[in-house]
Amino acid sequence: MNSQFRLPADFLTILTEGEVTHEDFEGHKGTIKAGDLQWMTAGKGIVHSEMPSEQGTQKGLQLWINLSSQNKMIEPRYQELQSKDIANVAKDGIEVRVIAGEALGTQSPIYTRTPTMYLDFTLKPGAHLKQRIPPTWNSFVYIIEGDGVFGKSKSSPITAHHLLLLGSGDGLEAWNQSANPLRFILVGGEPLGEPVVQYGPFVMNTEEEIDQTFYDYQNCINGFEKAKHWRSESMFSLN
Repeated sequence: MNSQFRLPADFLTILTEGEVTHEDFEGHKGTIKAGDLQWMTAGKGIVHSEMPSEQGTQKGLQLWINLSSQNKMIEPRYQELQSKDIANVAKDGIEVRVIAGEALGTQSPIYTRTPTMYLDFTLKPGAHLKQRIPPTWNSFVYIIEGDGVFGKSKSSPITAHHLLLLGSGDGLEAWNQSANPLRFILVGGEPLGEPVVQYGPFVMNTEEEIDQTFYDYQNCINGFEKAKHWRSESMFSLN
């Protein structure tokens, strides 16, 4: 897939199955495997490709993190982190990969311009989790595997592939009352309080900025200069 972006956002992609190769017109290139992650900042503009690097199924989760207006035209960035280098801690039947933010006394080494929490939890049968979330943040849970009880111990279990929006100031309390592991991600972030306007792959703060972005991309200017001649090697190797 070949995509062009101008977004006041960071992209966090975690692969759960398969292998994917990233390329972009800034010269960044890398392959992530199951358990690895990539962090891309689109900033003032980037054209990139994400292509399977092996046969079979490719699965992953992607999060877009809004940036403030003062950061939306920064230079694009790309970084990778292998699974073995992601902070991981286990206690009382709870295992968590601390991708962004803090959990069980462990802080992620990843810096986010927008204060962000991204925690990958696995609860063994019978485990009980309490996780603090700053009271002014927006947050949600997405269940990847198994089923769990969230909020109150007598609530109905929520099954895999469902998303749960959390109320402000509640924090998170979760139980695994089943006989199988429960895996879910907890994502939270501090609201910026700024307008968001999206059209296709472009996200800005106003309609005027969106119009300008289309003009810049079509004319390969103001951040899109390298788009004119760039081609993805991975895409062409599959043709």
